[in-house]
Amino acid sequence: MNDVKMLVEDLAKMIAEGKILEAFDKYYADDVVMQENEDAPRIGKVSNRAHEEAFVNGITEVREMKVLGIATGDNYSTMEYSIDATHKDWGEMKMSQVAVQHWKDGKVISEKFYYNKAK
Repeated sequence: MNDVKMLVEDLAKMIAEGKILEAFDKYYADDVVMQENEDAPRIGKVSNRAHEEAFVNGITEVREMKVLGIATGDNYSTMEYSIDATHKDWGEMKMSQVAVQHWKDGKVISEKFYYNKAK
C-alpha cells in the first residue's frame, strides 16, 4: 500500500466520522489551494479553514456522510462521498461529491471538489 493510500484512507475515515476540521488540521498544507467546481480557488490554510468551519458549523443535522470510493496514484487521490445533511443556510443537502487531491510530504497541497450545485 502506498503512502498516499494510507493517508487518504485515514482522511476519509475521519470525514465519515464527522471529524472534518480535525482532518483538515492534520492533513492540509499551510499553502493549500482549494476550489469548488469552477469557482475561484481559495489559497492558504487560514482561508480554507474558515470556509470549512462555516460549512461544519452550519450543519444542523447529519443523516449520513459516507465515503463511496477512493482511488490513489503517485501523490494523487480522489475520494467520492455522499452527504445527506441539513445546513442552516442551504437547507437540505443530498449530494454526491468527488474531491481530487494532490499530496506532498504527507499533506494535501491542492484539492478540487466536483459536484452539482443546488438549483
